[in-house]
Amino acid sequence: MSTGLDRVHLIGIGGAGMSGIAHILLARGAAVSGSDAKDSRTVLALRARGARIAVGHEAANLTQLDGPPTVVVSTAIRPDNPELVAARAQGLPVLHRSEALAALMAGRRVACVTGTHGKTSTTSMLTVALQHCGLDPSFAIGGDLTVAGAGAHHGEGDIFVAEADESDGSFLRLRPSVGVVTNVEADHLDHHGDEAAYARAFEDWLTRIEPGGALVACADDPGSKNLAVKAEAAGIAVRRYGRAAPALPGNARLVDYRPAGAGGRFKILLTGEDGPVEHEVELPVPGEHMAANSVAALLAGIELGAPVDGLVEGLAGFSGVRRRFEFKGKAAGVAVYDDYAHHPTEVAAQLTAARQVAERRLIVAFQPHLYSRTRAFAAEFGAALALADQVVVLDVFGAREDPEPGVSGALVADAVTLPADRVHYVPRWAQVPEVVAGLATPGDLVITMGAGDVTVLGPEVLTELGLRDGRESREGAPEAAR
Repeated sequence: MSTGLDRVHLIGIGGAGMSGIAHILLARGAAVSGSDAKDSRTVLALRARGARIAVGHEAANLTQLDGPPTVVVSTAIRPDNPELVAARAQGLPVLHRSEALAALMAGRRVACVTGTHGKTSTTSMLTVALQHCGLDPSFAIGGDLTVAGAGAHHGEGDIFVAEADESDGSFLRLRPSVGVVTNVEADHLDHHGDEAAYARAFEDWLTRIEPGGALVACADDPGSKNLAVKAEAAGIAVRRYGRAAPALPGNARLVDYRPAGAGGRFKILLTGEDGPVEHEVELPVPGEHMAANSVAALLAGIELGAPVDGLVEGLAGFSGVRRRFEFKGKAAGVAVYDDYAHHPTEVAAQLTAARQVAERRLIVAFQPHLYSRTRAFAAEFGAALALADQVVVLDVFGAREDPEPGVSGALVADAVTLPADRVHYVPRWAQVPEVVAGLATPGDLVITMGAGDVTVLGPEVLTELGLRDGRESREGAPEAAR
């Protein structure tokens, strides 16, 4: 490979970002090995494509390939990981995931989507819209496209679309020609320290946009709006989108949003040199926040040279991303969905969108993600979750963090501004499916929510609902039918 990544070992290969890099490397003919804490559908898919993957972490995993590999790690890999320790001791090249991604982008026109919320959905919409235009972009997304079943692809075209992760500042290693910023709102303070430092990281990211490139920025979000002003002062072309986008050439205004079935219908006023041109869009996913994401994708696609009509048609065919209001099934008249929302603004936006789909009540099972985020935003989570009718709060999914004394899901549950009989703190995982199913009645919508392993709860809730429905059917049946 021209990137020099012809033999690569990825520690934590089953993660969303790492597995995407592995898929692209395999498609480009590289020899790939890796390790992960457990087997998963992702690991099995990579093995089927030829990757050699060990379960568990030990130094011997570095010898799965013929010859010494370049080692790729993410921020989630701790310094004392035995494979990382061995790689450094042996003098093997060690790259951060973002450095490997940047190498894979070499020689292509790059569009990067970043922001506190909406990165995955916007990147996915842009990818699908470009594909509809007959293009074959490479892409690396932090979630699997529903239609493709994958979050990464090596395309034959000259475009590379990527989700740019700001959480650890690694997006500063990427160099896009088109940069999209959906919003800038305090998050990941465990890495950045405070809100001001978090905002400065986005300002630094502006310097990574290639000369002659463009920034697509949301006019409705104060952080993104401020960033757009700084970009223009630095001589970067700016394209604004949203309800408040001014009617200037290159901008796109979102108007007349209204729910339509399981999605939404709205208009995009795309301003050209001769004034605004109206485009009617019907998006198959619900929520005005998703409509805004689609307008960002449209502007980015235009900057990449794709035709407007083709992009609009492609957006109408967008079928979603796994873990973004993903329908898991229906049992006993109750619809169950799963969503990745793990920040108060995301929680509020997705519950608001779910309201337009729910026939009756909205029930959320929420798992806080990270002790630091739970501590910092417990009150905001409580206010957001109060948009539901019934709230079940699990304990914190710590991910890369160690537990903090006094920080648990109870902080969030206590902050929910609903009557006490509508808020349930259930720290024991095994009890959650039964509690959620017990709250639900026909016509209700249940949504499991969070960035951790709460995603596996949906099928368990459906099973419990099915068992309850069966019991009730038997109990209500005539004696002769039993």
